[in-house]
Amino acid sequence: MSTPDVVIVGGGIGGLSTAFALSRLGLRVRVLEQAKQFGEVGAGIQLAPNCTRILEDYGLLDEVKARGVVPDRMVMRDAVDGSELTSLDLRDLEREYGFPYLVIHRSDLHALFLEACREAGVELLTEQRVVSYTQDAGKAGAATQAGAVHEANIVIAADGLHSVARTLFTDDRPVSSAYVAYRGTVPIAEVDRPVDLSEVVVYVGPRCHFVHYGLRGGDLLNQVAVFESPKAVAGLDDWGTPDELDTAFAATCDFVQDRLPHMWRDKWWRMYDRDPIGTWVDGRIALLGDAAHPPLQYMAQGAIMAIEDGWVLAEHVRRLRDADGVVDWAGALAAYEAVRPEHCRRVVLTARVWGELWHLDGIRRAQRNVLLRERAVGDYSFTDWVYGPTALFPADEPPMFEPIPLASADRVSAGPA
Repeated sequence: MSTPDVVIVGGGIGGLSTAFALSRLGLRVRVLEQAKQFGEVGAGIQLAPNCTRILEDYGLLDEVKARGVVPDRMVMRDAVDGSELTSLDLRDLEREYGFPYLVIHRSDLHALFLEACREAGVELLTEQRVVSYTQDAGKAGAATQAGAVHEANIVIAADGLHSVARTLFTDDRPVSSAYVAYRGTVPIAEVDRPVDLSEVVVYVGPRCHFVHYGLRGGDLLNQVAVFESPKAVAGLDDWGTPDELDTAFAATCDFVQDRLPHMWRDKWWRMYDRDPIGTWVDGRIALLGDAAHPPLQYMAQGAIMAIEDGWVLAEHVRRLRDADGVVDWAGALAAYEAVRPEHCRRVVLTARVWGELWHLDGIRRAQRNVLLRERAVGDYSFTDWVYGPTALFPADEPPMFEPIPLASADRVSAGPA
């Protein structure tokens, strides 16, 4: 095998999208995947305008639309009484940001990037479990369990939540939220009550929430049930069992109750993130995707941030390549690290707060509901900082929104003085 320009460790959405972005520049890219074949675990994924803008740049947006669903509305409902709290008109949102909001099966998006990488000539290797990293002044390397060392100008570690490369930067550990997710995709023909597939809907309830939307052109209904596991909170090993699922949603509305039997009850997932770190580059080794910034799922930005990472890195490589095709790798990695950690820090920390807001109970739930119902449908002040164009430089990063204190709901409900 010839020596590549870039080695990417991890063949998930982040690794493959980055491989495609760099290969478009004429670079030789090798992807190392530890599994026996490339594949993606999970069900639905939401792609906001900050991602579909990049997919359009890659020439892939039309195919993503064809494989997914472009919904009309995003709706938040109260899981207890089923009432609507707030919504986004996704067609108007597309006009606002210039690109659509869509949903797609995670495996379909992964397969699309895999196909694009093959067509672009990316070298795709499986059964490559990377256990350590090496580097000198001019090269970096990824060493596998089998004893092979894959060298390149740079190595990008896109190896996920339990990243080996992250240990070069910090000795931190994944942070458990004690929340557990159940999933279940159901053929729409088997759904026993009408479901509006033009909507992405989340039901928010005390210490639980339920999400549903259509996939694969409306042939599938994607469902996710998330709840706080008392056994996980207590530190027990048998956390998240089906009896905990049923108990957690016992007080929810009929629609949610009716959907619970259709969840996959033989497997479930613990929800983790990690505390943000500001250093992602060590010489010629760089973190990307969940290796750098694994979030909780509440903002639906996890895979999007990984795709953004690869796009930003490739744009700086393009900018810092001379007429002979020689890349200033140190400059490109420095520019990448200058902008991405701060944006992703904001997303990771906001996702934690957003999750807390979803799961409120008692008077704080009532205050939340008042404030959400007061929000104007066309108010994008809370999405501009994340749905707008992906920043290439720190100065391009838009300001954050101004939080609204829950207590201000008391003044709203009381009316004008």
